[in-house]
Amino acid sequence: MAAVPAALGSGGMARMFPQSADGMVYLDTAATSLKPLSVVNAVDRYYRYNYSTIHRGMYPKALRTTDKYQSTRLKVQSLIGAEDVNEIIFTKGCTEGINLVALTFGDKFIGPGDEVIISESEHHSNIVPWQLLCKRRGCHLKVIPIDKDTGKLDTSSLSSLISNKTKLVAIQHKSNVTGITHPIKKVVAAARSVGAKVLLDAAQSCTDPSLNVKELDVDFASLSGHKMFGPTGVGILYGKRSLLQEMPPLHGGGDMVDRVAFNKTTFAPVPQRFEAGTPPIASVIGLGAAIDFITQVGRKKLQSHMNNMGDYARAQLKKVPGVKLLPSESSIVSFNTAHSPLDTATLLGASGFAVRAGHHCCQPLHRKFNVTSSLRLSTAPHTTTSEIDKFIASLKCVIGQLSGKKCEDNVEGKAK
Repeated sequence: MAAVPAALGSGGMARMFPQSADGMVYLDTAATSLKPLSVVNAVDRYYRYNYSTIHRGMYPKALRTTDKYQSTRLKVQSLIGAEDVNEIIFTKGCTEGINLVALTFGDKFIGPGDEVIISESEHHSNIVPWQLLCKRRGCHLKVIPIDKDTGKLDTSSLSSLISNKTKLVAIQHKSNVTGITHPIKKVVAAARSVGAKVLLDAAQSCTDPSLNVKELDVDFASLSGHKMFGPTGVGILYGKRSLLQEMPPLHGGGDMVDRVAFNKTTFAPVPQRFEAGTPPIASVIGLGAAIDFITQVGRKKLQSHMNNMGDYARAQLKKVPGVKLLPSESSIVSFNTAHSPLDTATLLGASGFAVRAGHHCCQPLHRKFNVTSSLRLSTAPHTTTSEIDKFIASLKCVIGQLSGKKCEDNVEGKAK
């Protein structure tokens, strides 16, 4: 495995991400992260030299592949601080993990008159599954408000929202619009006071050292592989084993059974119970390589660099006339100009800068901020202050263009 350079944001770090060679300044990590060469190589080696399916194959390639697949489960356990490796379930993404809990734990343990609590800043993937559950089961959805000026969770409302009817609190760890990390321990304490369970949407905190499921004492946590430098098509669901053992399977098929007969089928123990069919083997192997990258760099060091780059971008954006920042912190910066976010992002893209435009799957939170959409910049291990400076120069140029002014081409306003 290639050694990781000590200097984040250096040319050496950028060279570890093959796509950075095309000259595009990539500032869209909150949507999906670029992949280190080690991840690309791990997937390539599997398809070139070790392609086989897992479990029950007794030939050498199948045995090696099974070992690789299961070693990733151990790496996940270590990364997030789970007590038991069997509390780690591979899914196809963070969204599927949340839906799995809603359709299994929710359908079994939440019924008419019960309550599910979410927050006003949730991604749609942590809103819609609970709305569907409430429609199926006759339960009620309640919402923790967000302060529109700070973007922070209004924890003072917890005492009035949480009741003996509350069965589950489903909350994001870190907002994908504001980058704000919510006070999860306070939320967990409030939920525990009435015996409620807690699900954590950890899509944006996969690489953050504050994500430790044992320390946070959450019952479930759903993570996204492609946001933590891994491949698409793989996610992670953590669940306390005592709860997973009581939950029915979501899908039926191969690998999730113990004994099948026409009159009765018994199911495999967790986690296999929730991994029906042929899993995303290549993606899981790539995820293992991504976790190796994260642990080699160090989560604290990694997140510190990304946060510092976010802080630098915020400071520079404040100096740009016409830019209005949404509340934000850490590695994510959302903002608006006087012009359409889509038009602005399109022109920035043509100049070599990748940023996100839209509601970021958070329509309710945007309405809270009295906007319908925003531009979002999010940083990475390979982000540099020089790239952000070039982005700011290009943004000024684009704002001028959209205002009907001519913007002269200059190196400061170009990515390359």
